[in-house]
Amino acid sequence: MISRSQWLPGLAACLLVSGADWADAGRPVDIGQPLPGFEATSLAGEAFSLETAFQSHQAVVVLFTSTVCPYANYFASHVRELSETYGPRGVLFVGVNSNNWESRQEVIDHTRDRGFAFPMIKDEGHVIADRLGADRTPEAFLVDATGRLRYRGWVKSKKESPDLQRALDAVLEGRPVRRPLTKAFGCAVDRY
Repeated sequence: MISRSQWLPGLAACLLVSGADWADAGRPVDIGQPLPGFEATSLAGEAFSLETAFQSHQAVVVLFTSTVCPYANYFASHVRELSETYGPRGVLFVGVNSNNWESRQEVIDHTRDRGFAFPMIKDEGHVIADRLGADRTPEAFLVDATGRLRYRGWVKSKKESPDLQRALDAVLEGRPVRRPLTKAFGCAVDRY
């Protein structure tokens, strides 16, 4: 459980940006439609292309995250476990940090401290967040091997409903995702 001293700074940061005007955010992609591609360089210096990733994996999870958001941090161990469990099954996780006020070094340190072994991208100027219409951390986008969005929303609900995990199972088994859209809760992506 997160202590009050751990979540108060993150909550304060979330509240500072929660009233922002999100007119710049991209139009959300409908479930079943192709997710807009993007290319970036990970914080480890490796080239990343969403198109190449979904062509070489059974599924790709694009996860918007934050170093200070209490919700993103609360679910970090669950995300790490999902990536460790589903990675060998052909699922690639890629983290994206789009907050203007979080430095590259803070994201590198956070990635190491949380034990994330998947690529992490610092989304300078929130280009990827705008392109995908992401507005919360944590927020997950699950893409199948054809590049189509199969799930968008929370990692888990406040009541611990593992919707992302269920969606991963459905995609890997070739079934429709029973609940393909959930409302991500957490901290707003800082675009200012």
